[in-house]
Amino acid sequence: MATDKHTIIQQYPLPVYNYQVIIDGIEEGMYFSEISGLEMDYEHVLYRHGFSWLMGDHLIRAQRKPINVSLKRGVVKNRRFLYDWLRTEDKKNINIALCDETNTPIVTWEVYRALPIKMNAPSFNASTNDIAIESLDLIAHDIKLTHHE
Repeated sequence: MATDKHTIIQQYPLPVYNYQVIIDGIEEGMYFSEISGLEMDYEHVLYRHGFSWLMGDHLIRAQRKPINVSLKRGVVKNRRFLYDWLRTEDKKNINIALCDETNTPIVTWEVYRALPIKMNAPSFNASTNDIAIESLDLIAHDIKLTHHE
């Protein structure tokens, strides 16, 4: 039995190359080649009490670790926004949307109160013709995941 278009749209995973980035409502010029660190991670505590010998140890989720997001992109002529943001102490919200083939957002990661903490210049090598990639590392307060129907 052949798979029809509707089945493919509903059941096949989305490719990771089709995404949109909006920083504090600014969509123009927010083209990144790679985004990483969209994760929530918690510390854990192993708790032993008087009846642990009988009931076993308890694992407890503790404090959440800081959220570290890395944005990478090719160096472009008009890159003033990211450099200006790095020089200030402004915290900005970032929306990263994974889109389908019609550029409609399907899943959105909302990164709240992100603060830039590090910018890496590209590595220069005269023996290659690779593009110049710069990266901006952020620390954020929270991430919310939204599914669009």
